[in-house]
Amino acid sequence: MERCVMIGAGDCLAADMKIEKGSLYIAVDGGYAYCKKLGISPGLIIGDMDSLTEGESLCSKGSRNGSLREEIERIEMLCPEKVIRLCKEKDDTDMLAALKIGMEKGYRDFSIYGALGGRIEHSIANIQCLVYLRNHGAKGRILDNGVEMFVIQEESVVFDKEMEGYLSLFALGEKAEGVTIAGMKYPLKDATITNDYPIGISNEFVGQEGMIEVKKGMALLILSTNKERT
Repeated sequence: MERCVMIGAGDCLAADMKIEKGSLYIAVDGGYAYCKKLGISPGLIIGDMDSLTEGESLCSKGSRNGSLREEIERIEMLCPEKVIRLCKEKDDTDMLAALKIGMEKGYRDFSIYGALGGRIEHSIANIQCLVYLRNHGAKGRILDNGVEMFVIQEESVVFDKEMEGYLSLFALGEKAEGVTIAGMKYPLKDATITNDYPIGISNEFVGQEGMIEVKKGMALLILSTNKERT
């Protein structure tokens, strides 16, 4: 299937977002404001609608359709299947609930925008959503202002020699074993990284093909670069 694109209410730059034809776009709560600003008509709007107020400033200039809340109410009246309202008191975050709905629809590849910034606990929760996806047979990546985050587990990832910027690797869980980093400024060979020592931070691309491998365990990989991963 095509990718499912989630747009949350955190920081989201229009320049970072690549419109992906054929993908399902889901506005997660206040992320609807970004959709409106970018001219995206989301296939679904999901959330408890408690962060819509913060998004009003993005859409207030030149708006003739009233508040975002009123606009979503109109969409709900005309196409009730496009709006899924969640209770405010719930175990799942709005983002996790939206990801679960995307998985129920058969999607297994998720791009997540607007997942960082604002309250730090929301950013951490969204990073944990990447782990949830991986543990349930799917994959996701968080994209924000030249940063890409994703989870690797018992696999290797190759980067082409055109990559620039920084790469950081953090253990998710107590440790990640058999970690090899090759073709980068600071190599590792069959090492163990733990969740209490950030040895994997701020490695650098050096104009060579790079490779990261984790043989056992799970790690969070963060790219601070504007170049695309192969």
